[in-house]
Amino acid sequence: MDLQSELLKSIWYAFTSLDVEQSGKVSKSQLKVLSHNLYTALNIPHDPVALEEHFKDNNNGPVSNQGYMPYLNKYILAKATEGTFNKETFDELCWTLTSKKNFKPSTQQRLCSQKDCFKLFCLFNLLSEDRYPLVIIQPELEYLLKKISSAMSLDWDGTLLEELLSQNVDLQDGMSVWEFLEHLSAGQLLHVECKEAFSLAVDEVFMEMYHNTIKKGYLLKKGHVRRNWQERWFVLKPSSLTYFVNEDLKEKKGEILLEDNCVVENLPDKEGRRCLFCVKTYIRTYEMSASNLKQRVDWVQAIQTALRLRAEGKSSLHQELKLSRRKQRETLQRSQSNQSNNSEPLADEVSQDSASEQQEETERLEQHIESIIQKQREVEAKHKEEEKQERERQQTVQRDLERQLEETKEAKERMTTTLTEMEKEVQQQKKRIHELELTQLKLEEALNAQIHARLEEDQVRLELERQLAEEQNARLEEDRVRRELERQLAEEQKKLAELLLLQSHLETLAFKTEDDSPIATRPITQQPEESSQHSTKEAPIHESTSTAVPPIIQQPQESSQHNTERELMSQSTSTQLMKHWTIQLNRLMKPIAPGDKGEHLPVKPTCPRQGQALTSSEFIAKVQTGVGQEKGNGYNPAPPEEEEEKGS
Repeated sequence: MDLQSELLKSIWYAFTSLDVEQSGKVSKSQLKVLSHNLYTALNIPHDPVALEEHFKDNNNGPVSNQGYMPYLNKYILAKATEGTFNKETFDELCWTLTSKKNFKPSTQQRLCSQKDCFKLFCLFNLLSEDRYPLVIIQPELEYLLKKISSAMSLDWDGTLLEELLSQNVDLQDGMSVWEFLEHLSAGQLLHVECKEAFSLAVDEVFMEMYHNTIKKGYLLKKGHVRRNWQERWFVLKPSSLTYFVNEDLKEKKGEILLEDNCVVENLPDKEGRRCLFCVKTYIRTYEMSASNLKQRVDWVQAIQTALRLRAEGKSSLHQELKLSRRKQRETLQRSQSNQSNNSEPLADEVSQDSASEQQEETERLEQHIESIIQKQREVEAKHKEEEKQERERQQTVQRDLERQLEETKEAKERMTTTLTEMEKEVQQQKKRIHELELTQLKLEEALNAQIHARLEEDQVRLELERQLAEEQNARLEEDRVRRELERQLAEEQKKLAELLLLQSHLETLAFKTEDDSPIATRPITQQPEESSQHSTKEAPIHESTSTAVPPIIQQPQESSQHNTERELMSQSTSTQLMKHWTIQLNRLMKPIAPGDKGEHLPVKPTCPRQGQALTSSEFIAKVQTGVGQEKGNGYNPAPPEEEEEKGS
């Protein structure tokens, strides 16, 4: 079957899925969409106006299958080239379009997954008859079921299929793909115990028949550059031998094109490798190693089969087998029909012709089988000879290995002794290391304690330094206070000296007054209250002017009576001043303690400087002012408030 016939089967499913009304016709808009998808899947340049140009004279509605076929053959199938597109992607597109409408699996019967159904759909199209609607006949269905059972390592039981065909007479002429999937999912065609095993079997048969995989498996391959041996997963097809890193086929490492000049040969064992064979091409030679002799024979025969198909111009082994089975069925049908018509002479001639053709075909098949058997015998004889040589070589290798084993045992004993000694030394070293670790821990603890003590000492030292600094600051403050007190004491001593001088001066003045005026005692005695009041009022002034020096009194040349009164007033004033200065002197004679900062003398509110002593110049000015007022106004024991404010 050519490429166009294979593609047309899938397109037929897509076309019928668009026929919703089952009238055999599809609208032009749907055909445009279908054609666009086919262009994309087949990797063909799009021609959007081709459909309109092809059907420009037909404007009567939908297009039938017969009307779409000329356009399909001319613009799509004729441009499709094998190898320029992915056929599995193309079939998956058609499956997607048709499965949504036609395939509705039961929720209780899920033997086949969606992926398994797609693979079975592709296998069905491969084995179906070349007539529409597409069906698969009983022999091809049995062939497919046997392949799946063999892939699951099970024996196929045909009783299920016979029971199904006996119950449904319509299925004897052929089974559609939807009926096939429905009965297979229901378990009416195969006994399946494990769904995973069934999926793996379907995948294996799909790879073998759909992708034309003749054989696949692991082989050791010798590198071309590094010349080392690597395990690769090989996939053999009629046109190529491809190898991958592993069986998931994700990383492709290389490909060997099987051309007409390719040859496959067995190789003798070398480099410690067995079961060697090679594939010689025009460019280079590929060396490979199988796991055993049987695998090598299978691979060599499979590669020879691929080379034969390549030489005969056949692209698919299973397609050729299908055609061969079809010819055999046709021959059998003709022979049966001829046997039923033996009475007619024409039927006899046809029977003789068909019998002769069948005989020739049988002889040709027998010769082919005989040649295959002969080749197989030659291969087996050669294989036996190789096995004999291999056995002898293996015996030699075995003796060498036994000798090496003895040497290895001796070396092992020596190594055991050495290891025992080394283990003892290791134990001693471990013990020493343990002791050193304990010593290290003790030293670390001592070091940590010393560091802790040093830190505490530093803290104490810092605290002492802080206290010392505070003490120094306190001492400096005491020195400053002491110097201030010494300065104040010096000032007080100076004032005391001045007061003593003033006292002596006043005493002299008092004695002089008594001598000059004996009658002065009368006014003093007559006016004690006024003197006391005057002294009380003048006390703040005298207190503030305790350190002042009295002025020199000049007596004007006046009348004797006026002078007498003036002298009496002066005597009274001097007496009061004397008493006041005596009190002040007693106070000043009291020594001042260095630390007695908080104790101060009581200060009267009339003091002009709020408890502070007047200087000498201030005291003298105050006394002169008072004496001047007395001279002008006479004696006044209670001075007015304005003078007190002025003095302050």
